[in-house]
Amino acid sequence: MIAYSFISDDDSTIFCHRVTKALSNGWSLHGSPTYAFDAANGVMRCGQAVTKEVEGEYSADLKLGQL
Repeated sequence: MIAYSFISDDDSTIFCHRVTKALSNGWSLHGSPTYAFDAANGVMRCGQAVTKEVEGEYSADLKLGQL
């Protein structure tokens, strides 16, 4: 099964660390990153999709952060 997760956060080193942590845990980048202005909070936001091949079948109870 291929697990999918979308990481998003304010444009800061925290976002970069979250993506780096996912990559170090075996996740792979999926597509290009996104970058948009969050007018409600007045900040730029970043996003990056990641995927990971895992054993088993999909379940809504799957804890993506534990893969």
